[in-house]
Amino acid sequence: MTTPAKTLFEQYLAPIFSRLIDREAILRLRDSIDWEQAIASFTNPQVVYPEYYKTSNFHGVKQGYLNVDAALTYDPITQYVLPPHETWVRESLIKAIHGAPRRILDLGCGTGSTTLMLKRRFPEVEVVGLDLSPQMLVMADRKARDAHLDITFRHGNAMVTGLPDGAFDVVCATLLFHETPPAVAKTILRESFRLLTPGGQVLILDGNQRTLRATDWLSNIFEEPFIRDYSQGNVDAWLGFAGFEAVRTEDVFWLNQLSSARKPLPVRDRAPTTTATDLTGGMAYPQPA
Repeated sequence: MTTPAKTLFEQYLAPIFSRLIDREAILRLRDSIDWEQAIASFTNPQVVYPEYYKTSNFHGVKQGYLNVDAALTYDPITQYVLPPHETWVRESLIKAIHGAPRRILDLGCGTGSTTLMLKRRFPEVEVVGLDLSPQMLVMADRKARDAHLDITFRHGNAMVTGLPDGAFDVVCATLLFHETPPAVAKTILRESFRLLTPGGQVLILDGNQRTLRATDWLSNIFEEPFIRDYSQGNVDAWLGFAGFEAVRTEDVFWLNQLSSARKPLPVRDRAPTTTATDLTGGMAYPQPA
């Protein structure tokens, strides 16, 4: 019987991470938490896990994010795979938020790294983090409590959150879409549209699709189950199909991109227009007020 060949991640990245990560600190953290009780406190029994989520080994971890090991190792590993610096990359999303939001929803919040940054930037705003993994939410809540930040974390599916229509001024997702099939990402965007107030803003921070298409070796190394499907897609187009306007995507360094868009205002609330005469043809045409 032949032995399966090691993946590129196992051959090259895993040995590097094993030297960079403080294994003893992770074991101490694991042993300091009553995981059975903590997971139960976040688990919503009404949540139905999509099949792809139950069967995918995200980050090479068996059972993916429904595994305590994934929750414990996510932060120590992620700091090394978001060049040039994890905080700088995440801050690109925070800085792109316009106006003075009242409620912000962070979809697929994971261990809450971006969620905590949102609350620090907008301390008076209600910030909600939602994730499918109660294991990840345990870590997110612990980080928020240690930082004395009042954040609500909810166990839920970003495709069907169960939250009210128009409840949020900003809906965002960080490093979520490359871990979902494109059909799921599109469904999440339609749900985001429903959840936003008219004029509300959606922000998607994720892998740079153009870079991933041009450098297939990146997909080979990270071996995320849906990263190639994600790289062949177009977040701008997905946003447009979901009904958003003012769609824009910018590079964040080389490996990531930030997409932003707005939910249209009702026609009655749009800025009025005036008319002017086109002196060359004598025709009236609309001009912004």
